[in-house]
Amino acid sequence: MDPDSASMFAELVESGLVDTQAKKIWKELMMPVNYFFKNPVAVKLREEGRVEERIAGILRTLDRRHIEVPASVRERVRSCTDPDQLQIWVERAYDVTDAADLFDDDRA
Repeated sequence: MDPDSASMFAELVESGLVDTQAKKIWKELMMPVNYFFKNPVAVKLREEGRVEERIAGILRTLDRRHIEVPASVRERVRSCTDPDQLQIWVERAYDVTDAADLFDDDRA
């Protein structure tokens, strides 16, 4: 859910609470918990999410540009876990005329 909608729903719930103690508990529950986002597990999950987004972005861009993506190219993109390499391919996806050209100049 987007943050604006979540905020609106949280405020709606809070406005419906008439009991003072219930409102206090609700406010405590809705306070941001920042320590989770510095947790190594959370950092790893965010990194994995960025990798997945970049992979999807590469393939989506090629698809929208009507560039055929052979299985070998698709597999190489999907198996990459290096966010920096994926970012290079994201940028190349806008310019290549052949999907295999994503890998030009790569030493991997």
